[in-house]
Amino acid sequence: MPSGRRTPPVPAVEQDRFVASSALMAAGTLFSRISGFVRAFLLAAALGNLLSGDLFSIANTIPNMLYILLAGGIFNAVLVPQLVRATKTDADGGEAFTNRVITLAALFLGTITLLLVVAAPWVMGVFLDPVFDDPQLATQRASVVDFARYCLPQVFFYGMFVLVGQILNAHGRFGPMMWAPIANNAVSVLVLAAYLLVYGPARGDERCQGFEPGQELLLGLGSTLGIVVQCLILLPYLRRAGIRYRPQFDFRDSGLGHTLRLGTWTILVVAVNQIAYTVVVRLASGGTAQSATDGCGVGMTAEGTGYTVYSTAFLIVMVPHSIVTVSIATAVLPRLSRLAADRNLPDLAISVAGTLRASLTLIVPFAFLIPVIAADVANAISFGAARSTSENYGPTIALFGPGILFFTVHYLMLRGFFALERTQTVFWVQCIIAGVNVAAAMALVGVTEARLTAPSLAAAYGASYAVGSALSYLILRRALGGLDTRRLLAFLARMLVPTVGATGMAYLLAHVLHATVEEPTQLTAALWVAAVATADGIVFLGLAWLLRVAEITQVGTFVVRRLHAAARHG
Repeated sequence: MPSGRRTPPVPAVEQDRFVASSALMAAGTLFSRISGFVRAFLLAAALGNLLSGDLFSIANTIPNMLYILLAGGIFNAVLVPQLVRATKTDADGGEAFTNRVITLAALFLGTITLLLVVAAPWVMGVFLDPVFDDPQLATQRASVVDFARYCLPQVFFYGMFVLVGQILNAHGRFGPMMWAPIANNAVSVLVLAAYLLVYGPARGDERCQGFEPGQELLLGLGSTLGIVVQCLILLPYLRRAGIRYRPQFDFRDSGLGHTLRLGTWTILVVAVNQIAYTVVVRLASGGTAQSATDGCGVGMTAEGTGYTVYSTAFLIVMVPHSIVTVSIATAVLPRLSRLAADRNLPDLAISVAGTLRASLTLIVPFAFLIPVIAADVANAISFGAARSTSENYGPTIALFGPGILFFTVHYLMLRGFFALERTQTVFWVQCIIAGVNVAAAMALVGVTEARLTAPSLAAAYGASYAVGSALSYLILRRALGGLDTRRLLAFLARMLVPTVGATGMAYLLAHVLHATVEEPTQLTAALWVAAVATADGIVFLGLAWLLRVAEITQVGTFVVRRLHAAARHG
């Protein structure tokens, strides 16, 4: 693509709508993440970050993994372009197509969910390390299977939530899907508060034991109730969007065949991803389980890191990606789909490249800051049962820093591929990413101690997306005839000095603060994180202004415009 091409003008109404919707989604994602943090920290406070925490966390994670494996690829990436096309081209504005999609999805998800609940013991056997076959862990294995039976009905409600949310997105209603998870987190927080009130936090070797039936019932069904509420809360918005659902079973010659053919490759993509993640979960479960067989006494502090540590660290470092990248990408995907449908590849390339630079403006400095504040973040988030093992989180959080940068690039490249319906290309790229992730994870976990299991998995994650981001960028650039790579490299070069300068200042400030207090409390650590992050941001923005990094100024202006537009649209 010629480097001198300018971005085509966007109609004022469409631009204002995009600004408002992305602001609404970003706000919803922010509040959702905050409530998600409260839930995660309460869970660790109740169960700890050792084996007991892993038993529930793994069982409660598997329904989402299975939904993604079975239907997530089609719902998330393929149906949006198809719904947009149906809305534009069908005489009824896509109403019949939407009704058929909802009907078919409900039948499929309902059947699959029932089968999964019946097969819960075998399902869990796939996700657990073989060490769980040890007779010493019989009680723990029984508990994780019981949790699975209570949690697996979530598969149906996850699927319907995403489907209804994507239908709303296709009709320009972006906010509800971003705000609904807050209701789920609120229910989960209430359930965990009730658990702490009734049973109290786990202590000593309780952090590695199984659960009583009452504990399993409260945690398992309470978690599923949150997903049910999250799904049901979207239904009133369908009517507000003018959608009147009526079951339709005439699937022949309905256009679903084209959608499912596109979905074949996407199903393969998510299958590869979930196979790789299954390996990660199995390896993570082995970290804490192995420590439990060696003894889980009161004096244990940092032995064995596993899935709870890995997933909590990932949740923390994904904040900027979720707020910035996902909000922008979700709002821009219908536009990318329209440009691709019109075969307007030059404008499509401009949109993808501009979205990438806008996202990296905030992701790059954050990725550099993460290792500096990781130890204090770990201290600040650890309560109750997780307090004595707070140091478990630090290395994993730090090692996720580079990974989030590479993942952001790859994620945005995928939006371009999906708009072009190049799902076959995505499949082969994801095969390489999954292969690197699995190979690196198995190699690193195989040569490290149990306490380094979670950090090893984080390092493997970063390595896989370093390869994947480079590969996906190069392939999409070739497909679109260019992505203005010179401008991207110039932008990254200008970002280097402000980022390194800000990170250096943050490191020095953190070092000085730690020299003043030998063992900081949680409140002290939280204040230090805020102080270091604020100093980092001030130095970064100051250097960017001095060096005339135009993208920083543009993003600042864009944020102000988003806030004004969101206020105007209520």
